[in-house]
Amino acid sequence: MAGVAEFSMHLHDLVFNLGAAAVDLWFMRRLGAALTPSGDRDRTFSVWTLLQAGVRAQGLQILGAVLLGLGVERNPFAFLRLLAFALFLHGGLQLLAAAWLLARRARPRPAAACFGALATLAVVAVVAFLIEPRWLEVSHHRLTSAKIEHPLKIAVLADLQTDRVGPWERKVIARALAEEPDLILFPGDYLQVETFEAFTHRSRELRELFGELDLRAPLGVYTVGGNTDSRDWPAIFAGLPVVSFVDTGFVDIGTLDTGDLRVTGLSLRDSFDRRLSIPHPGGFHIVFGHGPDFALGEVEADLLIAGHTHGGQVRLPGIGPLITFSRIPRTWATGVTRLPDRGPDEEPRTLVVSRGLGMERGRAPRLRFLCRPELVILHLDPAEAVAVNPG
Repeated sequence: MAGVAEFSMHLHDLVFNLGAAAVDLWFMRRLGAALTPSGDRDRTFSVWTLLQAGVRAQGLQILGAVLLGLGVERNPFAFLRLLAFALFLHGGLQLLAAAWLLARRARPRPAAACFGALATLAVVAVVAFLIEPRWLEVSHHRLTSAKIEHPLKIAVLADLQTDRVGPWERKVIARALAEEPDLILFPGDYLQVETFEAFTHRSRELRELFGELDLRAPLGVYTVGGNTDSRDWPAIFAGLPVVSFVDTGFVDIGTLDTGDLRVTGLSLRDSFDRRLSIPHPGGFHIVFGHGPDFALGEVEADLLIAGHTHGGQVRLPGIGPLITFSRIPRTWATGVTRLPDRGPDEEPRTLVVSRGLGMERGRAPRLRFLCRPELVILHLDPAEAVAVNPG
């Protein structure tokens, strides 16, 4: 089935790009005719002519992406993959052709503008497809609570979401372990593969990598499942010192160093439940799940942790994440958010949503833009210690 799906995807890519190439030729002929010296025809050319031709060409190609991606493949990620072809490949070809034709017809200003737009598009493509997906950011966030007695360091490794286990996965896991965290949380999405056979093979590779790097932490390693994972995802951690929550459950960690600490792991379904209700057990309560929607419910926890959004994976200045696939406010989709107070006698709830370490695969374009992969390190300090030493 995976071979059939992959063949179908490549066939649609071929059909789309052949059709888009025909549109590119129409655009070049349209522009060439407008620039051909022929009396009044040449004098009527303007930047508006160029813009009209470009908008029509891109409009036709985007329509093709809609028809094939959403109409035939019926997959929003397929639409985004084809849209990336339209913008970066065919948009670049159109800008290159326009710049070349304008330069030959001695129109330096429009030619320079097209060359500038082409250079900008090329830089964006290089950053989005080649640089950012492998440009790890280690985000350190410091939180305080009167409910703990000694500092606690938590590593959050969300959304590895890989279809092959290689140097990148080794790098990010080793980097997390190098932080020497007291507690490690995996909020799901470990693999994204098409078949159970591929899952079995990749999960074994990932398990061997975890074992080789000695995945463990003093207060434990805790995992939940994600929406790209097979229902047999706990096999990834079989034989390792890891607690996997298939269904919603909790572990109480009571030590002299941390005080009373409860870690609650959510099932995939519960993590997306906006009406989820979990009472506070006392002590310091951490609730983590794959989707962040549970933060909209009555989850009585001091620290809520999730992944899934990838921070949008593509973010634009002044706009933020384009897509989060979550019902939480867009401003919650990445980073640390202080949630509404529970009352004057309670500490505020804190939501942490990781941008994740991997990216969407399968039928989606493999890119990140202004949204680097992220390893989250949380430094949880006793409130009294911060009052003595704010730094």
